[in-house]
Amino acid sequence: METPTGPGTSGSATVPVPLGEVFGIAAGFERTGKLAEADSLLRHILAVAPAQPDSLHLSGIVAFRLGRHEEALAKMEQAIAVGLDTPLYLRNICEVYRTLGRLDDAVRTAKRAVALAPNDPLCLHNLAIIQYERLEIDESIASAEAALLMDRTLPGAHFELAEALLLKGEMARGWEEYEWRFRIGGAAPLMPPTDKPQWDGTPFDDATLLLVADQGFGDVIQFCRYIPWAAARCPQIAVACAAEMMPLLRQLHPDLHLFTRWDTAPPFRAFCALSGLPRLHGTRLDSVLAPIPYLRADPARAAEWRERLVPLAPPSYRRVGIVWAGRPTHNNDRRRSASLAAFAPIAAVPRVALVSLQKGPATDQAGRYYGRAPLINIGAEIQDYDDTMALLDCLDVVVTVDTSVGHLAAAMGRPVWILLATAPDWRWLLERSDSPWYPTVRLFRQTVARRWDDVMARVAGELRA
Repeated sequence: METPTGPGTSGSATVPVPLGEVFGIAAGFERTGKLAEADSLLRHILAVAPAQPDSLHLSGIVAFRLGRHEEALAKMEQAIAVGLDTPLYLRNICEVYRTLGRLDDAVRTAKRAVALAPNDPLCLHNLAIIQYERLEIDESIASAEAALLMDRTLPGAHFELAEALLLKGEMARGWEEYEWRFRIGGAAPLMPPTDKPQWDGTPFDDATLLLVADQGFGDVIQFCRYIPWAAARCPQIAVACAAEMMPLLRQLHPDLHLFTRWDTAPPFRAFCALSGLPRLHGTRLDSVLAPIPYLRADPARAAEWRERLVPLAPPSYRRVGIVWAGRPTHNNDRRRSASLAAFAPIAAVPRVALVSLQKGPATDQAGRYYGRAPLINIGAEIQDYDDTMALLDCLDVVVTVDTSVGHLAAAMGRPVWILLATAPDWRWLLERSDSPWYPTVRLFRQTVARRWDDVMARVAGELRA
């Protein structure tokens, strides 16, 4: 969202305060992340000028960033109603509509913004985002391309185009557009500034190639399969990664130099993000590197977990691992995550034992579980990905929303059923129930946005079958 520049005179002509100055301070607070301070100042402004549109709109932005989405929508709609039907304000309110799942309102408003400012590429980029979520993929591509005709350097439009192309399976062009992801405003830098070049795939054996395990853990698990391919071209490889990823990456190549802090990085000739390797490899739908399994559980640790499960889940029961929620800070979490209660149809399947692999705040939901199937809540005892892999080795099937656990089980070649939102992440493609990335994956897709009941009913039916 973009901050408005400042109030005009509407609604403030008789206010005996320097409204513009106070608004400017509030806007500065919002831009620098001091949301509580901005919220307080804007409440003071609106107490004496309740119909001032700029203040209403900015107060809505602050409320949105604080998680008060319904309040944000009410204030931003009021600002438009009292006279600020501008492209900027329409673009901003679109994100609130999108967050609340009101996609019809979002696309209608986005098209209104484009009509008001047909030469503004940001309006078209915003429309492309909403069209992607509505699964109007060809329209999303057209809107992103139209934005880029106006501004070829607009990173967000390039990235939205990449996601739509990759979702359609058009990888040749999609990977090229995907390279713009690091230029998006606010995106975390891949690595500290360097004068070394990005690797172009050219082999060398007399220096180190630095790979960066970028993006989320699921991305790292998906793309780390390319490390042996890179090592065949550059035998000396170092990988910058999170400590949690080290046990997994050590399995892929015996001589990897793994490190977690940039001040311990070795000298290197070139660098590349793990997520950039499919482009260099030339990956297409029919040439995905899939040497499944490329990750394996430690046999001794798996045996320990198997013994621990014996008294918890009768041997005659099928052990179904479940994950109902992802990391809450993920930018798509409200759409990809479900709840434990949503798994009730699965819990009703006879002779099934549910094994919770859930981590994070959503584990609290286990305390309110009253389903028919026993729930083995041992997520808190899973210390690392070595533990997770060992436990996955003991299960009959894993049923999970789109999280790193799904990627991990799939990379191990375990049966895993992944539950997807209507507009999924690009890697799951369109309509398919299988995945070229993982042969043992089955995909269960929502048919109605943010509704899991039909998905769970289908999964339960498959378990019964």
